[in-house]
Amino acid sequence: MTPSPRPIVYQQRRQRLAQRMNGGALVLHGGSVQTRSNDTEFRFRPDSDFYYLTGLVEPGAVFVFRPGHDPESTLFVRPRDAEAEVWSGRRKGPQGVVDEGRAEQAFDVAQLKQELPRLLEGASTVYIPLGRARSVERSVLSAVQLLRRRNRDGQRAPESLTHVEALLGPERLVKDEAAIEDLRRAVEISSLAHMDAMRFCRPDRFEYEIEAIMDCRFRMAGSTGPGYTSIVGGGDNATILHYVENSSRLQGGDLLLIDAGCEWEQFTGDITRTFPVNGTFSGAQRELYQLVLAANVAAIEQCRVGASINGIHRDCVARLAQGLLDLGLLQGSLDEIIENKQYRRYYMHRTSHWLGADVHDVGPYTVDQVDVPLAPGHALTIEPGLYVAAGDTEAPAAFRGIGIRIEDDVLVREDGPEVLSHAVPKAIDELEAIVGSADAITFG
Repeated sequence: MTPSPRPIVYQQRRQRLAQRMNGGALVLHGGSVQTRSNDTEFRFRPDSDFYYLTGLVEPGAVFVFRPGHDPESTLFVRPRDAEAEVWSGRRKGPQGVVDEGRAEQAFDVAQLKQELPRLLEGASTVYIPLGRARSVERSVLSAVQLLRRRNRDGQRAPESLTHVEALLGPERLVKDEAAIEDLRRAVEISSLAHMDAMRFCRPDRFEYEIEAIMDCRFRMAGSTGPGYTSIVGGGDNATILHYVENSSRLQGGDLLLIDAGCEWEQFTGDITRTFPVNGTFSGAQRELYQLVLAANVAAIEQCRVGASINGIHRDCVARLAQGLLDLGLLQGSLDEIIENKQYRRYYMHRTSHWLGADVHDVGPYTVDQVDVPLAPGHALTIEPGLYVAAGDTEAPAAFRGIGIRIEDDVLVREDGPEVLSHAVPKAIDELEAIVGSADAITFG
């Protein structure tokens, strides 16, 4: 990942966060390099909260934020090491991160245990990612215990530890202009990749070929690649919600479901489209697709200030359940089907989730058992779907082996929803026109 040249963005985020911390301190771990196998490693991706506030892409770093103290922001990073940098890449070192404006002061990460008690002394609480960074958690606990022992000397230990999501979840939920810009770019690249996949798709190609075309678009556009493992499932594979093998040959007459998104500056697109491998919907495919599309369009229209994700889901369930009744996939009354959750046989997941620096982004859905109302700056997905497994002998034969999901990325504005993924075709006639229309894809 190319580090962002926008330290002012991270400074502004810290300033906003400071207003909500009420005398607390924040400690975040940037993450560690993860082993892929034996002595090889995955490409490093920093912790989302850490990157949101610092923009720093270096493993092993720790960030401490203490509003009201001088200085307020402190980074602990690996020191410069000419020999190590030959093998594993350049390091900024403590002075480098200060020079870039990522913190007001910085130390060698080896000094964390020594400096942490001083930085946490007198804080009302310490916000940390409980359960996510055990080494930092131990360092914080050690510092708190030391401060308690020094109580007779007038040093005051923090009274509690609080999960960082309680602090940063609501903060990250409302996207600032920089976040909107990054999310918009992530969705834009994702949209191009989905259209590449449609043009390149045809019978006898393999799912992994479609995935490769999309990955190429992601990287050629300058991103780090996919924001999550891409789902490319043809035929009955599309009825598996998190199918990621992407290894089967595509068959004419089947539908292909693609759930994939690009990551840009650690914000990710999350788009799903379903279309016929041979470019033509069959009768049963068309009926089921129209039902899901109508639910998608209706749900997007509801993404307005004051609505809620849970309310949108309830309405979507009612629409899909009625459609399943009309098509003969379910029997009984609509009220019974909803009350007994019989619809979950074909619609197992939720209609929406928050979208941002994590594909399933942080932020509450309810507060004190009350639905969180949508507000300007909220970003969410709308992704109704229906899945009829090939082995479902109780379903009408014509619908078996059909999996459909249509997912769009939506930004809530004062005047209504903005569909960030609007460029990707989803109307039946548009899909039939684009599928298989290119023998090769260019990335110029």
